[in-house]
Amino acid sequence: MKKKESNKTDKKAKKSRRVFKILLKVTLILTLIGILFVAVCNIIVIASANKYIVDFDTAVELDDIDCIIVLGAGLRADGTPSNILHERVECGANLYLSGASERLLLSGDHSRKDYNEVGAMKDYMVSRGIDKNVVFTDHAGFDTYDTAYRAKEIFKAEKVLIVTQDFHISRAVFIARSVGLDAYGVECDTGELGNNIFNDLREIAARPKYVLDAIFKPKPKYLGEAIPIWGEASLTDG
Repeated sequence: MKKKESNKTDKKAKKSRRVFKILLKVTLILTLIGILFVAVCNIIVIASANKYIVDFDTAVELDDIDCIIVLGAGLRADGTPSNILHERVECGANLYLSGASERLLLSGDHSRKDYNEVGAMKDYMVSRGIDKNVVFTDHAGFDTYDTAYRAKEIFKAEKVLIVTQDFHISRAVFIARSVGLDAYGVECDTGELGNNIFNDLREIAARPKYVLDAIFKPKPKYLGEAIPIWGEASLTDG
């Protein structure tokens, strides 16, 4: 009896080891596939966008830019632009004042009454002496994809300049071009913020999602009636 029980125990142990080895191999294979997928998506995004990323002077010389798109990036506790957002609005204002375009499109999160990114962004533009009637605000620009999609479908823009930081610029230009915008990117880094490895890692992880968005083109959470970028900016106040 003891020998039979011992044999059964050995068989169960061997079976458990085989199952463990199979699961380990499957896990390793899936992990490698995942890493490869992320790597390929990052290469696609960066390679596709790089030739459309220009410096400030080149951006000013581009013809027929419908608007300068400034992407939201959070507010401080007092409701003013975060450091990252301040770099973006400052660069956007400078591009406008240098003649890069006659319109600004500020896109960000205004999902709550007590949190209004685009309002703070527009306040900054007006403080720089820019006429509020040329500053459009997209209150439903909850992410880069929604911003690009809405810029084309709601604001009817065709050729745009996108302002954001180096770590984000490839993804922004890639997704904008994937929805049909003739998009160019301008890096707004001043060097004051330094390098943030967290932002770089987040971008590496985020790019695959945007490759899938570029393929399947889901509709944003909010669309609504068209407000052409050449029309009345006051229609976007809120």
